[in-house]
Amino acid sequence: MPRIALGLEYAGTGFAGWQRQSALTTVQGVVESALGRVADHAISCTVAGRTDAGVHATAQVLHFDSDAPRTERNWRLGANNYLPHTVSVVWAQRVPTEFHARYSALSRSYRYLIVNRNSRSGLAAGRATWIHRPLDAVVMHAAAQGLVGEHDFTSFRALSCQARSPVRCIERIEVVREGDLLRVAVTANAFLQHMVRNIVGLLIAIGCGDAPVERLARVLEARDRTQNAATAPPDGLYLVGVRYPAEFSLPAPTSIPLCLS
Repeated sequence: MPRIALGLEYAGTGFAGWQRQSALTTVQGVVESALGRVADHAISCTVAGRTDAGVHATAQVLHFDSDAPRTERNWRLGANNYLPHTVSVVWAQRVPTEFHARYSALSRSYRYLIVNRNSRSGLAAGRATWIHRPLDAVVMHAAAQGLVGEHDFTSFRALSCQARSPVRCIERIEVVREGDLLRVAVTANAFLQHMVRNIVGLLIAIGCGDAPVERLARVLEARDRTQNAATAPPDGLYLVGVRYPAEFSLPAPTSIPLCLS
């Protein structure tokens, strides 16, 4: 049966996360419903990364199988016709049956946005986390480098995380300030549940002086979630890229050049 891959962007506000749940509105639920109407049969999607409630995506990737006689353009335009305005199919492409949105991925990239000023932002509400206390981005960046490489990230996973192994490999992580906006960018082979938000939560504590830089190493070595700082809110988190082998020739991630992107 033919396999189709889709590139998806969405604002996570108002959704109970990606994964389908009974009686709750989820991104998977509305996407599968829209695709099912285009295909004229039920569609089941597999996604690169399951985002939590309130988390956004500019470059989510999924795949599904369908023998419906639809072109790539039909899938994209048809699905967008039935999707809510906060969810959009950016591209659709026929892929080999061995392609798997989750298991074929080589790495995933997330970005976390923080508005750091005295007053909250009306424009960034729901799209970035507001921290009113001054944050030292240079110190946060330096501390974050201790996470690069392969580690046991038990201290940075949710207590409810069901991943078989807590070991992940972070390729890069950086903290950059541009005016009142801080961007935390992190790329890894894969992520545990709440891993990025728990990393950011500790970096915020370090950045505002509530915790010393050395605490990051201690938390990592403890392999105990209770030793970490509070989980950062979901508002500022975006899935911004999924990297696949070049053989699949998938479109490069794109982003709308908004002030928060």
